[in-house]
Amino acid sequence: MKTPLEKVYSPSNVETRWYDYWMEKNYFHSVPNPDKKPFTIVIPPPNVTGMLTMGHVLNNTMQDILIRKARMEGYEACWVPGTDHASIATETKVVSMLKDQGIDKDSLSRDDFLKHAWEWKEKYGGIIINQLKTLGCSCDWERERFTMDEGYSKAVLEAFVQLYEKGLVYRGKRLVNWCPVSKSAISDEEVIHREVNGHLWHFRYPISGTEEFLIVATTRPETMLGDTAVAVHPDDKRYSHLVGKTIDLPLVDRQIPIIADEYVDPEFGTGCVKVTPAHDPNDFAMGETHKLEFINIMNDDASLNENVPEKYQSMTREAARKEVVKDLDAGGFLVEVEDYTNNVGYSERGNVPIEFYMSEQWFLKMDEIA
Repeated sequence: MKTPLEKVYSPSNVETRWYDYWMEKNYFHSVPNPDKKPFTIVIPPPNVTGMLTMGHVLNNTMQDILIRKARMEGYEACWVPGTDHASIATETKVVSMLKDQGIDKDSLSRDDFLKHAWEWKEKYGGIIINQLKTLGCSCDWERERFTMDEGYSKAVLEAFVQLYEKGLVYRGKRLVNWCPVSKSAISDEEVIHREVNGHLWHFRYPISGTEEFLIVATTRPETMLGDTAVAVHPDDKRYSHLVGKTIDLPLVDRQIPIIADEYVDPEFGTGCVKVTPAHDPNDFAMGETHKLEFINIMNDDASLNENVPEKYQSMTREAARKEVVKDLDAGGFLVEVEDYTNNVGYSERGNVPIEFYMSEQWFLKMDEIA
């Protein structure tokens, strides 16, 4: 290809010219060839939640290097491109866009909302594909796929059914990162950690039938309504005589056991830990080990549910926190309040603190297929 040499080098002009030439010659297209070994990469499809990030640029550059190397080595190389619908993450973006336009999602019919969602997909899906082409990615563009394409969706359903029938897919209640705004489970990658200045409250928990008490500390007083144990370290001689006894849980009229577990750090605080298995991942593990009761005290919007005393039902978690502290103080259970900086996980979707929440989810057994 002969072109006049420009006085000032323009990378975009050169790259565009070469890429158009490659596309014109159909260099990236592949067909099954029995005389060649196949070499295929299926692109990890970028979400249509927005545009490509630097991570996408790095990842796709590496894939491009591998696929071009395979072509040069004589393989029938095929790089399958595509984009992912990203489900609720994209819905959140569409809802935010509509809000900026003064449109409430709940005022739309399902069909009307889907129309906006598909328009979003066409816009950002197209931007992503053009960005990949600008990077020089040598994908077989005739094979481009979207994860909601009919054939693709059917294949996913068929694979799911097969995995279920083999006993590799199962359903169960597990503790998940929960976004109270989108009312959905979110991945660890969608949790943004922020340092928040708050408080650490210290409370007395009376030991049943005695004048003794244990002191526990928490940054989430409202969760004490779901406590099902108090844990101490098995080697902590201060409390070894109390293991097996019970606590009269304040405000709730419920007795909970004192258990021994190596998770507890005897050097931290008083060495006593309140255990709320349905709302904390470490407590969840202790709950399973000691066969404790799992009491979910939250609705899916993070308001308090019917498993707490009537006074607190339907309160937001923030309102319940204030009310619980006030009532514990009035009952003589509040010992101390100290300023405390806590690392709080926020939902990327809803921009609110997440809840650790018991939710029924699908899981894939990895032991047999890893």
